[in-house]
Amino acid sequence: MGRPDLNRRQLLAAAGGLAVAGSFGFAALGTGADALASGADTRVRYWNLFSGGDGSNMIAMLDAFRKENPGIAVKDSTLQWGNPFYTKLAMAAAGNRAPELGVMHMGRVAGFSPGRLLDPWDEALLAGYGVRKEDFNPALWNRGVIDGKLYALPLDIHVQLCFYRKDVLKQADLLGDDGRMIPVTSTDEWFDVLKRAKAVQKKGLQTIGLWTNDQNFQWWFFVAFYTQLGGQWFNDDNTEVLFDSDKATQVLEFLRQHVTDGYVIPGAPTGEQFINGAPFTWEGNWSVPVFSGAKLDYGATPLPAVFGKQATHAESHAFVLPHQAGRGGATNEAAHKLAAYVVQHAQQWAAGGHIPAYTPTLATDAYRKLTPQNEYVSAMDHQATEPKVWFAGSTGVLAQDLGPVVVSSTMGSAKPAAVAETMRSRLIKLLASKNPMDGRTAAQGGAVA
Repeated sequence: MGRPDLNRRQLLAAAGGLAVAGSFGFAALGTGADALASGADTRVRYWNLFSGGDGSNMIAMLDAFRKENPGIAVKDSTLQWGNPFYTKLAMAAAGNRAPELGVMHMGRVAGFSPGRLLDPWDEALLAGYGVRKEDFNPALWNRGVIDGKLYALPLDIHVQLCFYRKDVLKQADLLGDDGRMIPVTSTDEWFDVLKRAKAVQKKGLQTIGLWTNDQNFQWWFFVAFYTQLGGQWFNDDNTEVLFDSDKATQVLEFLRQHVTDGYVIPGAPTGEQFINGAPFTWEGNWSVPVFSGAKLDYGATPLPAVFGKQATHAESHAFVLPHQAGRGGATNEAAHKLAAYVVQHAQQWAAGGHIPAYTPTLATDAYRKLTPQNEYVSAMDHQATEPKVWFAGSTGVLAQDLGPVVVSSTMGSAKPAAVAETMRSRLIKLLASKNPMDGRTAAQGGAVA
C-alpha cells in the first residue's frame, strides 16, 4: 500500500545500474526437463546462482528430488552470479514472468520489496512438508521475516573462516591436545600466534592471506570484528545512525597491523600461497573443497575472537518465492515441496563447506564426521551479519560504498580514524536514501521481526 509502481529504470538502478546482458537473453544452464516433455503433472521453474562445486551439489539434490517425485518436473536454470542475477529476478517478478522458486542471499531480501517482488511463504504448507520454524536458528529464521511474514527460507549460512596449516602450526607449538589451533582471545594473542608461525614457515610466503585489496572480503572482515566489539549500526527504527567511530577505528587499525608488521604480502594470491605452505588464510567456507581437494593437512575455525566475543561474518542462501500474479495451486505447492526437500536433505550441500540451516542435519552422525566442517559449525550461534536494511546484503550498496574505504585503510592510503568517520558519514547518507525498488527509506521499509 502506498508504494509507487516499479518500472524498468528503477529496477536497473536498484541492482547497481547493471544492464541485463542481452535484456532477457541470459545464459541459463538447466538440467530439468520441461513438464510437457517429461509427462509430469506439474512443473517448477527454479532460478539459482550456483555454479562450480555448489552447482554440482545442488544438481545432485534436485536429481534426488526428481527421482522421489516423478510427478513434478523441475526446470532449474543457473544464472550469472551477483547484480545481474538480482536484476533479472526483479524484472521477471515485476513483469509477471517470474519462476515458481528462486534463491537469494538473505541480506538482500529486505531491499527486494517483499510483498511486491517477493511472495510470502505459507508456513503451514512448509510444516506439512516437514519444515518448521523450530528447526532453525532463531536469529537466522527471523532475518527472513518482514512485517511478520516469512519471505526467505534459509538453506545455509556461509561464513568467513580462519584456515590454518596443521603441519606449520605443529612446528610452532600452536596446536592443542585435540590437534586444533589454540584459542585466541585478544589482539595481542593473535599477533603472537602470527609471530610464532612466521618463525617456522617457508621463506618467500606470507604468513596470512587477508585479501587486503578486495573490497568484499575487507568489508566482511570489518563486519565480523566490529560485531565482536558490540558495535551497532542503526537504532531499531532505522532512523538514527549508531555507528561507533572509535570501535571502527580499532578494527581498522587491527586489519592494518597485519600489513605493517609484515605478515601479509599485499596482492599475493591467498589460496595458492596457503596450498604452497602459508600458515594461515582467511577465506569463505566455500574454499573447503579446494583445500580438501589439494590433500592438505589443515583445519578451519571461525575468525578469531580477538576482541573477546565470538562473531564471524555470515551470509545465507535462502529460497524465495518471486512474485507471481496468479501464485497458488499445484505449482505453488510443488515449489514449497521442493524447497522443503532440499533444506532437509542438505548433507550433500554441506560437502561444499556451507553450514546447513536445518539444525537436525547438524546433529546427524554423517555431518559430525565432516572435517573441517565439524570444527566451525559453532558459527551458526555467533553470526555477524549486516544490518537488516534495503541497501545491505551480498554485492549490495552498503558493501560497495564502505568496502573500498576499508581497503584504503588496510592498504595504508588513508588513516584508520579518518576512514571510520568517512564510513559514518556514508551510513548517514544511506539511511536517508530511498530504495529504488519501492521509493522508501530504511525507516519506511517494514518492521524488523
